[in-house]
Amino acid sequence: FESLQVVATSSETSGFAEIGSAGGIGASFKVVGEVVASPKEGQAVEFKALEVAVLGKVDPVAYPLKKTKHAHSKEFLREIAHLRPRTKLIGAVARVRHACSMATHYFFNERGFKYVHTPCITSSDCEGAGEMFQVTAMLPKAEKNLGQLPLVDAKRAKELKNYKGSYSPKTGEVDYTTDFFSRPAYLTVSGQLNVEAFACALSDVYTFGPTFRAENSHTARHLAEFWMIEPEMCFCTLDDDMNLAEDYLKYCVQYVIEHCADDMKYFDQFVEKGLIDRLRNVLDNEFQRMTYTEAIELLNQPEHLKAGNFEEEPVWGIDLGSEHERYITEKVYKKPTIITDYPASFKSFYMKKNPVDKKGRETVQAMDILVPRIGELMGGSAREDNLEVMEGIIRKKGLDPENFKWYCDLRRYGTVPHAGFGLGFDRLVMFVTGVDNIRDVIPFPRTPGQCEF
Repeated sequence: FESLQVVATSSETSGFAEIGSAGGIGASFKVVGEVVASPKEGQAVEFKALEVAVLGKVDPVAYPLKKTKHAHSKEFLREIAHLRPRTKLIGAVARVRHACSMATHYFFNERGFKYVHTPCITSSDCEGAGEMFQVTAMLPKAEKNLGQLPLVDAKRAKELKNYKGSYSPKTGEVDYTTDFFSRPAYLTVSGQLNVEAFACALSDVYTFGPTFRAENSHTARHLAEFWMIEPEMCFCTLDDDMNLAEDYLKYCVQYVIEHCADDMKYFDQFVEKGLIDRLRNVLDNEFQRMTYTEAIELLNQPEHLKAGNFEEEPVWGIDLGSEHERYITEKVYKKPTIITDYPASFKSFYMKKNPVDKKGRETVQAMDILVPRIGELMGGSAREDNLEVMEGIIRKKGLDPENFKWYCDLRRYGTVPHAGFGLGFDRLVMFVTGVDNIRDVIPFPRTPGQCEF
């Protein structure tokens, strides 16, 4: 954030006359000169300009990033996302985002992990939520056909009896066998299923790439396009998984503090007072660990029910909301907290089941890492490695086993215990910068109704 004052004079600077016509803030120059001692207080040196050439002029009336008494609002900056990297805030975020990316690769490489590029286009719904963007090349043809997509009629159904593909539409359904991929295809919500295939061959792997969710959410924590980091480890228990996740988060925090000192001072002063102290608290303390059942019991203690004033009652069986997660991390333990053994009802089909508890309740070997200000930052589990159990859960969740045949093959042919987790990279950047809206930590945010630039 340090600046260098350039001193130009009409008597000593060639091209001085052009400076005034450049437009002011936002203009770019090529300056040739020398660094000299500065007579001004507060700066040791200044740059004495001998030659100045205007490279890029600016219309001072039209240029939106004008010098103002107060900083431009983040809402305004989102409207000019192509220019906002020039501001101190977004520039600092970009540098920290880069540092977190590098720290991610360093961390996993130092531990022998292999980086795997998983596909962005998939036919599988990893989370089973159904909130996926569909990929199709059929719309141009449909527009020529009065908006009608090809449907499977009785004649086409007979033809499809001899179709050799794994996808087979029923009468009355859209005939995606005529589409580009010969089946329904979507933008992926996770690279986990694909990276598991490589884990079962290479042992320790990770993927780091864009993922997509068509959820009509307008909160400060959700994007339609976001980045995920997903490691997968063979011969790994849930405890091993939690240990790696905690080590990874601490590694990233330490790396950013060491490599982005000026940026972190800026965030600490202008974005979140006490940010650096909060992050050092993460480094200096072990994460709190508790089961889901213990978390529910904690939240139902009279003093916490009163202090939390929760909108949703914390009863066993609910998916903990942000209000519950943040209360636990910010008010109770004041540090990251890992919650394990969630109810099976709202968790994904691939998570390994626990024995039924004394009350007959089904839970899975899952864990979420909750952090102050954000809530859930990371989620993981031990994976179900029993083929029969896996296929039963897929059916119970109302999913089509045929769509996951290849995934079940990983259990059918030489199954191995394994575990992994996923981390929302954009939320990680929020966590380490103190920026409170996820739209401000990604270069070009994609949200419902917004897909400019």
